[in-house]
Amino acid sequence: MRRWLRHHRYALQVALRRLRGHGLSSLANILVIALMLVVPLLGAAALQSAQPLMRQLAVNPELTLFLTPGLDTAAQQALQARIRTEADEQVAQVRLIPAAQAMDELRADPAWAQAFDALPANPLPDTLVVTLKDTDAPTRIADTLMQAWQHWPGVDRIQLDSDWVRRLESLLALLRTGLTLLAGAVLIVVLATVFNTVRLQALTQREEIAVARLVGATEPFVRRPFLYVGALTGLAASLLAWLLAGLALIPLNRMLERFTHTYDLEWVLHLPPPADLLSAGALTVLLGAVAARLSVTRHTRF
Repeated sequence: MRRWLRHHRYALQVALRRLRGHGLSSLANILVIALMLVVPLLGAAALQSAQPLMRQLAVNPELTLFLTPGLDTAAQQALQARIRTEADEQVAQVRLIPAAQAMDELRADPAWAQAFDALPANPLPDTLVVTLKDTDAPTRIADTLMQAWQHWPGVDRIQLDSDWVRRLESLLALLRTGLTLLAGAVLIVVLATVFNTVRLQALTQREEIAVARLVGATEPFVRRPFLYVGALTGLAASLLAWLLAGLALIPLNRMLERFTHTYDLEWVLHLPPPADLLSAGALTVLLGAVAARLSVTRHTRF
């Protein structure tokens, strides 16, 4: 165990010495990777911060159930009670609006009053207005309820009154897909940058590697410092990316505050939770080590 720890301590010291020896090149590589990592970090911050904003934009989605003409009051109340019983976890409120009440409300508007005076009878149906609870996927829940309720006796037609929610969710889904593709591009950049860095270092240290082999150095002993170079590059890039993303959020939040204030909204961008940041950092370190392993396998056999 002590021998294993001694070998890894030596490899870490050699890796740090090599990074310092190529200070400008190492710093440039770390900066390139960090700048690439900042973009998905800011995108993730925007997506996660958009969830509470959706709850401030408007009221919860509503489903309007237009009842079959001539349906008696007892059947209407039975439908109202059935909705409360079977969908209590998804439904916040169920309101019965009789046709006469709806017509009286429209008559109160001068723009509609003359139009209704010209009609021989009330053309409006009785309706049930169902307000859904606040959830992360209101469109999916609304679609599920619509498919179930449209086959109920007494229900003529169903309308989703908050179609903007569907459009907003589609936009967020598009942004998530774009963020995933961007993360894939960052992965490729990390692999290519570290691969090329380790390749150049291996070519520079070829004489040192040849001498080490002559005195009995094993392949794992030769490769281990290069793996630490890749891992340390990924670690330094992750830390720098967190710092740059945090600094970038300061002016962005100032601009957002001025913009959202005009709409009486509150939207503040925050970095992803620490657990997500640590996971992303660990993945970057692992990618750096993997890229170094791939590169050193090809370029240390002199």
